[in-house]
Amino acid sequence: MERLEAALEKARKERQQTSPSDAGPANTARMPRNEPVDETWAAVKEFKITTRLARNNRITTLAQGRESGPYDLLRTRALRIMNDNGWHRLAITSPNKSCGKTTVSTNLAISLARQSDLRIIALDLDLRRPAMHKIIGQRTQHSLHEYLSGQAPMEDAFLRLGENLIFGINKSAAENPSELLQSRQARLRIDEIQEKYQPDILIFDLPPMLVSDENVGFLPIVDTGLLVGAADSTTIAQLDICEKELAELTNVLGIILNKCRFTDNEAGYDYDYY
Repeated sequence: MERLEAALEKARKERQQTSPSDAGPANTARMPRNEPVDETWAAVKEFKITTRLARNNRITTLAQGRESGPYDLLRTRALRIMNDNGWHRLAITSPNKSCGKTTVSTNLAISLARQSDLRIIALDLDLRRPAMHKIIGQRTQHSLHEYLSGQAPMEDAFLRLGENLIFGINKSAAENPSELLQSRQARLRIDEIQEKYQPDILIFDLPPMLVSDENVGFLPIVDTGLLVGAADSTTIAQLDICEKELAELTNVLGIILNKCRFTDNEAGYDYDYY
């Protein structure tokens, strides 16, 4: 928690020292909503998450409760900072693989969507090892990377959970993930998603920072980034390196230490995963 607060304080100071022209992507103004947007969301194929799937895949935020508490706290803090700064694009990444960033991305998206006045879109942009489709237990007609490369329509890669949460997923890895994610065409496609669906928050599940170069080219177009480390595998040195690089590319929202197992009943906590 102390490290998260320190990272947030560092990000605040950096924002104060950065002029508006250097502060990141221009897509920060909230777009006006209208009836066609509602019809557009309703047209996306809907799916449901069963209790068994949620339990097996560590989806803990379908309903408010003890297990959703850590993500709900993250949601509230993220919303406060993003609203204060007019941010709408949130990237979630990690230093290395198996840190649980996709689980965090999925649970945070669902937690945000429990606020019915928000519209959330979560996109799986880890095009080397896509995993979001496995966590939500779904497959689409085409992969998100096929839409980004102009080979498939947007709707074929989208599924809707409830009325206000859309997932853009992949059923396979992309052949050229680095070139595709850093391409001008992919950026234009993402702008198209934002313009068509007008989400309040657009979440990007990105590849690990130390295993590919996609983040270097993509992070400058997002408003802020969240770094997820694993207590059992991520080192302090790796967190330091990635935090510094993240701060150079976008605003740092914070750092999460995932897979930290502890029990403290006297303090009122009993989380076995987060």
